[in-house]
Amino acid sequence: MKSVILVTGAGTGIGKLSALALAEAGHVVYATMRDVEGRNRSRADELRAVSVEKGITLIPLELDVLSQDSADAAAATIVREQGRIDVVMQNAGHLVVGPSEAFTPEEMMKVFDTNLFGAQRVNRAVLPYMRKQESGLVLWISSTTTKGGFPPFMGPYGAAKAAMDSLAVTLAYELARFGVETSIVAPGAFTSGTDHFPSAGKPADSARAGAYARYDGVMDQIGERLTSLTSPDADPKAVADEVVRIVGLAKGTRPMRSVIDFVGDGAAQVLEVSERVRIEFAKRIGMGDLLEAKVSR
Repeated sequence: MKSVILVTGAGTGIGKLSALALAEAGHVVYATMRDVEGRNRSRADELRAVSVEKGITLIPLELDVLSQDSADAAAATIVREQGRIDVVMQNAGHLVVGPSEAFTPEEMMKVFDTNLFGAQRVNRAVLPYMRKQESGLVLWISSTTTKGGFPPFMGPYGAAKAAMDSLAVTLAYELARFGVETSIVAPGAFTSGTDHFPSAGKPADSARAGAYARYDGVMDQIGERLTSLTSPDADPKAVADEVVRIVGLAKGTRPMRSVIDFVGDGAAQVLEVSERVRIEFAKRIGMGDLLEAKVSR
């Protein structure tokens, strides 16, 4: 069945790969990014060209997750043009690397603004339509850093992703009686095939960061060490393929959790246990009905 899908952060990486794969699967895909007529115009034009070349419905659309007005406008445009929104893929995010102490609270707030609050702005723009139509799927791109082992010097990013993941779980309960489903996909580390690591931000306080010089070998080698643990066939397109699979599943059969990890950081094992505990606890406190999205009136 063809779905109308909003993908955030679709200019590069997993967002771009997923938007393209979803459109190739026959869905109507709005590939959102900020500044589509400015610094991201070339990326938007590339997607438009691919759409024409392949005869697919892949539409670049302005959406800055740092602006509620922008998120509201994007959602309204999609509903005006398509009549509904079936799936929102919460993908926009930004990695920062450096000693946690060196990041000012304001810098950390910016990381949370993109990775957590940005998702909430999109939620507030999209969920009223999904609740009204009493159907939909919120598909979150989380991270294995939330449950698995991950290296040091990714503190603000790991904290923001963990907060986003927690919000996703809470919302799963709160949206269930509106018939809106939740799926959380947790990719592991991909040191190639995306701009995640190459475009990672660093703390502005270089003096404070310099105080951690005794860790220079560790910081410099994180990428190399992750790469050495990664199998040769690791490709972020595997995440996009999993997104397409989940979207294509029938309602009521979509997984709450899915892990795509070529490094083997242990997140899959931890999430298997935590998901079982979550389900058992929900039933113990009499909220078992909220584990499955159904319209309840």
